[in-house]
Amino acid sequence: MRLNLKNVCGPVTDLGLPLPLPNDSCFADLTAVNDTDTLSLGGHGTHVAGIVAGRDTQLTDGTRLHGAAPGATLIGLSVGLGLSIFGADSALNWVLDHHAQPCAGCPPIRVTNNSYGPTGGGAFDPNSATVKLQRALAADGVLTVWAAGNDGPDNSATNPPGQDPTPGVIMVASYDDQGTGTRSGTVSDFSSRGSAGHPETYPDVSAPGSNITSSCRPYLVVCSTGLDPRNGPGLLDVATFNTISGTSMATPHIVGIVAQLCQVAPNATPAQIENAIKSTATRFTNGAPYETFGPYLTSVDKGTGLVDTYAAAVSLGAVA
Repeated sequence: MRLNLKNVCGPVTDLGLPLPLPNDSCFADLTAVNDTDTLSLGGHGTHVAGIVAGRDTQLTDGTRLHGAAPGATLIGLSVGLGLSIFGADSALNWVLDHHAQPCAGCPPIRVTNNSYGPTGGGAFDPNSATVKLQRALAADGVLTVWAAGNDGPDNSATNPPGQDPTPGVIMVASYDDQGTGTRSGTVSDFSSRGSAGHPETYPDVSAPGSNITSSCRPYLVVCSTGLDPRNGPGLLDVATFNTISGTSMATPHIVGIVAQLCQVAPNATPAQIENAIKSTATRFTNGAPYETFGPYLTSVDKGTGLVDTYAAAVSLGAVA
């Protein structure tokens, strides 16, 4: 984690009510601590961060792990437990203000991970502060990636801001390879579906979100829900990895892939990167049929299909 900031004046923090401070003043620099996950129901951010950028690691049981973009530069913006829109939007606003130079020697921010949303999904509101922020970010070259939600399979409402049709805003469903390591798996049972016949509510793409092992700390409650503690390589790395499922875990896979695409095609726009991901996705057959929506074939449960990183890079002209 290159920079680790903690919101200290929002209603979702342990400090209570918001204070009338400028946006920058609401974020304390806790980079030296390097762990801003809250003790009460924390662990979610730690797990997600490892999926994005975890370096190659071998656990004591011999399992080898790494993130979708191993060693990528991470900027952590912790806004507290039980996220409120105020706290989340303050983080997006910070990125809007600082993405060009988030810290000394840091590369520009090109993508944000948003593994949160309201239970049960909801309707898209083009006038919400969140949507206005992510549209401003897209105009500045920063993609915003959302989890579709974990209300499947019988729901018909995905994460509201993820439904934004603005190019550079991507919503992610969860794929389950059933332990086979293949591209012929299934849509995860928990993954939120869109509203049938309304493709604007469908996820954009799918990525692995079932049974994902990543960094965790045993004293953080969300980590312990995995019930699969693993020891890391160090003598003190006891139960520092665990296995969790959710569209929250699928989303950072796409974020890491976006980071890699930005590295190999640095001049690509958010619209071009989203198109590369969606136009080259593997159309696995499980679940709902594909239907035409704009330039893509998409489906109510899995969007355009399972992300294919190499094919996306080829489509951007980054590799032969």
